[in-house]
Amino acid sequence: MTQLGQNCLHAQQTKHTSVIVIMADQLRADVLGKGFTPNIDALQKDAVTFNRAYCAAPLCAPSRASFFTGLYPNRTGSMINPWEKDDEVYGNTKAGIANLYGLMDAEWDSYHVGKQHFFTEEKMDKNPSTKTKWITQETYSKWMKEQGKPKPGGKMYKDVAPELVSSTHTQLRSYSTPATGLYKEGINYFLDHYLANEAIKAIQNRDTKKPLLLNAMFLAPHPPFSIPEPYYSKYGLKDFDLPENVGEWYPGQSPLQMYNLTGFIGSRYNREQWGQIWAKYLGLVKLLDDEVGRVIVALKQAGIYEQSTILFTADHGEMLGSHSLWQKMCMYEESARVPFLLKLPQSVQPAIKVSNEPISLVDFLPTVLDLNAIKHPGRMDGISLLPLIEGKTINRKAIFLQFDGNGSLGSSQRAVVMGNYKLTVDMFKDEFYVELYDLSKDFQEKENLAFNQSFSQKTNELLLVLKEHMKLSGDRVVLPAELMKKFLKNYKYGIQKSDKVQ
Repeated sequence: MTQLGQNCLHAQQTKHTSVIVIMADQLRADVLGKGFTPNIDALQKDAVTFNRAYCAAPLCAPSRASFFTGLYPNRTGSMINPWEKDDEVYGNTKAGIANLYGLMDAEWDSYHVGKQHFFTEEKMDKNPSTKTKWITQETYSKWMKEQGKPKPGGKMYKDVAPELVSSTHTQLRSYSTPATGLYKEGINYFLDHYLANEAIKAIQNRDTKKPLLLNAMFLAPHPPFSIPEPYYSKYGLKDFDLPENVGEWYPGQSPLQMYNLTGFIGSRYNREQWGQIWAKYLGLVKLLDDEVGRVIVALKQAGIYEQSTILFTADHGEMLGSHSLWQKMCMYEESARVPFLLKLPQSVQPAIKVSNEPISLVDFLPTVLDLNAIKHPGRMDGISLLPLIEGKTINRKAIFLQFDGNGSLGSSQRAVVMGNYKLTVDMFKDEFYVELYDLSKDFQEKENLAFNQSFSQKTNELLLVLKEHMKLSGDRVVLPAELMKKFLKNYKYGIQKSDKVQ
């Protein structure tokens, strides 16, 4: 535990408090605060906002593994969604690694309600001895079968895309597209409404002799965009401003994204089509906000809101047409940056309301452990955010992100965020593509500075930091010694505008 955490913030409270995690799935951080999320925005007023929070991996399973363990994917062993049997070992967190549930569920009344993509070798959620109550998407599927109702989605919301398997060969796999449609069964049978109902039951039926640990894992606004009324028709094109980079494929962005689901499907749609899709996405965001609002009301009615630690976040973002890309699985801000709103117990008075320091989802576990005076289980990649909350500085040079394939071990990406700069290395088999952006001046990442000789020193500096991290974390990938020389020789001035895919 940090000395500051022991002597400052923890001194303001004397006992364990309830911990509530509300996690959305595939939520763009830039849609908050614009009228679509009044309940989440109300929570933000009571919270410390971290404007530059990043996932550790822009994919469900590895992101959640890092969130719950405080470790980067190279250390957890969870690097992909384990859909391909030959590669499923890379989707599970290694046995013996401590996590939020195991560290807290002995003293907290622990519930997991919602999407369960924290896969572990021990099959933690299936263990009869677990102290956590698990209510998951499987529970919902059984309930829907009993009700005789079809779940949202279906074949019309999917299409095939090529996917590299075991980093050696390609197969076709079915994934969600941006197709939109009305879910006719209504909100009462929609997954996120069911999950909010179950989260409320957990709050009402909790063991009042213990603090509550509630992990409410919503699916919205993850596709399929099979959405009930009134949310399906809630918004039109006049209700929002479409970001400038939607429907644009910039000259300096990686062409290797075309080997990935992101570009293979995303590049099919133009800006006008994306605008129609955005309207439906924002309706799903409003649905999410309403369900989060119901959970917040239940916490207040139970009398535990004020003294709870509450985090609202997402596992990753959503491109939704930015850079002409779809879903996540890339390092652009829309995919990699997440909301991170941390409401502290009333007894803890933060010195700040907003932080612009780059942080990672791996930082939550050490922070919540320090807040509750729980000894750290060992070395973690994440650090406690208590110094930042106290208005102090933190001693961290950079944060890191990685991607190793979607449903199998495939194309890879590595990224480092250091100060205002982000550097990404995109890889497909033996090809490499480098991108560098100054986020303080180019937050939509339109100009790849890796081609600008004036930034060659900065590019090499970040590459060195990234390589060192990859080495220390036992990365399976090794970047070549003369990466930039080969990259600039191959691409010269980038992918020209005349070559863009539209």
